[in-house]
Amino acid sequence: MSAEHTSTPDGHERTHQVLVVGGGNGGLSVAGRLRRAGVTDIAVVEPSQTHYYKPLFSHIAGGTARASEAVRPQADVFPDGVEWIPDAVSAVDPENRRAHLASGDTVRYDQLILAPGIRNDWDAVPGLDEAMNSPHGASNYEFGLAQKASGLLRSVRSGTVVFVQAPGPASCAGAAQKPMYQACAYWQATNVLHDIHVVLLVPTPTIFGIPEIDAELQRSIDEYDIDVRTGALLHEVDAENRTVVFDADDGDRQQLRYDLLMVEPPQKAPEWIRASGLADDDGFVAVDPHTLRSTLHPEVWALGDAAGTTNSKSGGALRKQAKVLAENVGAVLEGRDPASAYDGYGVCPFTVSRSTAVFAEFDDQLRLMPTLWRSSYRESRMNWIIDRQIFPKVYWGLILQGRA
Repeated sequence: MSAEHTSTPDGHERTHQVLVVGGGNGGLSVAGRLRRAGVTDIAVVEPSQTHYYKPLFSHIAGGTARASEAVRPQADVFPDGVEWIPDAVSAVDPENRRAHLASGDTVRYDQLILAPGIRNDWDAVPGLDEAMNSPHGASNYEFGLAQKASGLLRSVRSGTVVFVQAPGPASCAGAAQKPMYQACAYWQATNVLHDIHVVLLVPTPTIFGIPEIDAELQRSIDEYDIDVRTGALLHEVDAENRTVVFDADDGDRQQLRYDLLMVEPPQKAPEWIRASGLADDDGFVAVDPHTLRSTLHPEVWALGDAAGTTNSKSGGALRKQAKVLAENVGAVLEGRDPASAYDGYGVCPFTVSRSTAVFAEFDDQLRLMPTLWRSSYRESRMNWIIDRQIFPKVYWGLILQGRA
C-alpha cells in the first residue's frame, strides 16, 4: 500500500497504513522491525532534524564520552523504506483515525503507534530552570546541559556538589547517579575528593530499591564518602543564593547550599496525549502492559516512556517492547489476534567508576531479571565495556533499523 495525499481547507491530508509518532529509539526501532517484516506503508512523524543516543549523555557529563558520539542527522538513521514526516503531532482524533500536525496537515492511519517520549518539566520545581541557566547548574538529561556538566564537574576542586534524582515516572531515573560516580572517581584520581562534599538526594527509601543493586552501589557510595539523603524530594531552588530546599524522609523541610547542582528534572508525558482522550490517570497512553495495545482504541499502540506500562522506563525496556509491539501490529494487519507479550523487563546500567559498571536488570516487580549473565548486577569491567562501547554501536547500526 502506498500513501495517499489529498487537500483539505486547512492543509494537506495523507493516509498511511501505519503511522508512528516519534522518531526516537522506540519509534524508529518499531518502524524498522515492521518494515523488515514486510509492511510497506509506514510513516514516522518527528520534528527534530537531529537524533540523539541519550544513554551517552551520562558519559558526556561524566567526561568519558565525546558529545559527537551521541548525535547524528535524523535523515542518516531513519530505517530504509520508512517515510519521514518532519513535523510535530499536536493532537490525535482516534474516533476518526486522524493525527493533526503542527503545520496544519493531517494524517489518516489504519494503525497508530505512539512513541513520543517523555518531557523534562523544568518548571515543576520553582527556581530549577533558573538554576540550569546559571553557571552553577547542569544535568545529564539534556544534550547541551550534559556538555556543560562535563566542564563544570572537572573544574570542581572543593565545596558542595548536590546530585538530585527525580521521583517517577522518569526515563531511566537511576541515570542521575551515573555522572556522580564518574565525577567522584575523577576527583579521587586527582586527589581532591576529600575536599568535596558530595550529596545525593533520592526520592526512594533506599538507593535504588532492589537489595542486590543497593548493596553494589553502597560499596561505591562508601568508597567515595557520598552523603545520601533517601526519601528526599526537591521542593525549590534558589539559583542566586545557590541553595536547594527539599522535603526529607522524616517530613521536615531542609535546606542545602551548593557550589554545583546536578539535577534530573521531573518528567511528564506530552499534553496532547491526555487532550486526545488516549491517556490513563497519570497522562500516559493507556495500554495493556503486555500487548502494548490501547485499552481505549484498539488501533492505537504505544511503547517507551510515553506508554502507561508498569515497568521502569529505559532504553532496554524499549528494545523488548519494540519486538513485542511490531509482532502484535503485524498480526493485526494480517487479521490475526496479537499474541506477543512484554514481560516488564527494565534495565539501568550504573557506571560506578570510570571503568566499571553495575547492570541493574529487573522486572516490574523489582525482581532481578538478568539477560547477560547471572551476576551482571555485580560491578565489573565487562559491564562498562558493554554500556560504553558495545551498546552505542548496536544502537546506531542495528536497533534503529529494526535488526536488534
